[in-house]
Amino acid sequence: MAFGGFNNDKQGAPMADINVTPMVDVMLVLLVIFIITAPLFTHAIKLDLPAAQSAPAPEKPETISLSINGEGRIFWNNDPIEQKDLDAKLGDAAKKQPQPELQLRADKATRYEIIAQVMSAAQTNGMTKMGFVTDSKEAPKK
Repeated sequence: MAFGGFNNDKQGAPMADINVTPMVDVMLVLLVIFIITAPLFTHAIKLDLPAAQSAPAPEKPETISLSINGEGRIFWNNDPIEQKDLDAKLGDAAKKQPQPELQLRADKATRYEIIAQVMSAAQTNGMTKMGFVTDSKEAPKK
């Protein structure tokens, strides 16, 4: 396997052989590493681990969907409800343990006055967990 020479009289073709020596070297090194580390995977260390008790995972509280359409009608979990019945339902929900989360959804056309009244009724009746649900849309590109 000659790579070149000082004899310029011959116009030889380029060398087309693959040099596998570096690949064999790497494979042998990997083989030695695996031979050395393989016995380490079969040995187990005996440990006397302590036993532990943990509390059960806390229950996720239910969510109440309170929706208000553009005309101001209120819906409790998609069922229509009147304002006078809303106070009683909010009071019952506030007494539950864990307290449910109130998700307030309002139409774009809903007057803020109605939303403020519903929020005030929720706070008055003891609801402490309230969130607002919005529709996520991408901002217009400029």
